[in-house]
Amino acid sequence: MTSQLVALSFDAHDPVRLARFWAGVLGWESADDPREGITLLPADDTGFRLRFLPSQEDKPVQNRMHFDLTSSSLENQRETVARALELGGRHIDIGQSPDDPHVVLADPEGNEFCVIEPGNKFLADCGSIGALSCDGSQQVGYFWSEALGWPLVWDQDEETAIRSPHGGPKIAWGGPPVEEKHGKCRPHFDLTPADGDQRAEVDRLLSLGAQRVDLGQGDVPWVVMADPDGNEFCVLPAG
Repeated sequence: MTSQLVALSFDAHDPVRLARFWAGVLGWESADDPREGITLLPADDTGFRLRFLPSQEDKPVQNRMHFDLTSSSLENQRETVARALELGGRHIDIGQSPDDPHVVLADPEGNEFCVIEPGNKFLADCGSIGALSCDGSQQVGYFWSEALGWPLVWDQDEETAIRSPHGGPKIAWGGPPVEEKHGKCRPHFDLTPADGDQRAEVDRLLSLGAQRVDLGQGDVPWVVMADPDGNEFCVLPAG
């Protein structure tokens, strides 16, 4: 029994604007969303949707998770950066060197992402979203490998990465030191139980090291949980 990653959801002050930005950057199409947000459907083998949900919460610190977008050439990298800037993105400084070959940007609500240079071996066979790069412990990499049933594709020097057997982006955790968590994570995973039994899947995730979280969500059909590093995620009912 495993969970299926169905979406990466972002809290957003303006879900429509943020969805329009990422649709333009990735070339994905929008679809109906069950929770008054905006959903984008992948145009490649990504395997999960992007969702943008209305929220009044501010973004106090750098996200623990960001996209690494791939490039097929230097020209393609420049085109991706130019398209992101035209759609409302901006350059940001998170301490990178001026000589670094990747470009660090933020979307219109400040969510960080990188446009990676061509020839990056770690992302060599990945699509436009090469990876979700996370600030996280080795333990949390092991947790998500078990939770999703995705094998480890990297486990060295306390850095871990997993990837779906069907391809798509890698999810990678950089190991210690892990920055202290401040407030609710703006991006979070939405899961569904692969066998349809939400209660049993919640119990399994608890046994792997997750915990239930009360964010004031009230009586809702999904279960809010946190992984061993405290990152929130939701277990949705089947269907």
